[in-house]
Amino acid sequence: MLLITAAVLATAVPLVAHHGAATFDTEKELTLKGTVTEWIWANPHCFLKFDAKDDTGTVRSWVVETQNPTTMSSRGWRRASFKAGDPVTVALQPVKNGAPVGRIVKVLLANGETLIAIGPQPDAALPQQPEK
Repeated sequence: MLLITAAVLATAVPLVAHHGAATFDTEKELTLKGTVTEWIWANPHCFLKFDAKDDTGTVRSWVVETQNPTTMSSRGWRRASFKAGDPVTVALQPVKNGAPVGRIVKVLLANGETLIAIGPQPDAALPQQPEK
C-alpha cells in the first residue's frame, strides 16, 4: 500500500507543476503582428512560432503555446490553420522574464477569421437559434 501511495504522489506533483500558469503574466496581454515560421500540432500542447518586430523594430522569434489538439479542434483550430509565411496578429500572455515566449489568447488570420484559445468563443461561433 505504501508503494502505491508513493507512486501516485510521485506522478501527481509533476502533473500539477506542468499545468501551472505561474510563468505567464496573466495580467498582461501583448498583440503582435508577425509571420508564421512553424505550427506544431502535437500533444501535450500546440505551439505557434512566428517572427514579429518589437518596440525597437528588432525582429524577435516568438514561441507561443496553446492547449492540446483535441481541445483546440473543438474551438475550430486545425492542423492546417497556419503555414510558414502566413501573416498573423497574435494576442498573447507573455512570460514574466521577458523572453519571446507566451500563451496564446487569440490569433487573427489574414482572411479576417479569429481563432480563440482562451476564454469563451465569440457569439458568431455559436449555433444560431431559429426565431419563433
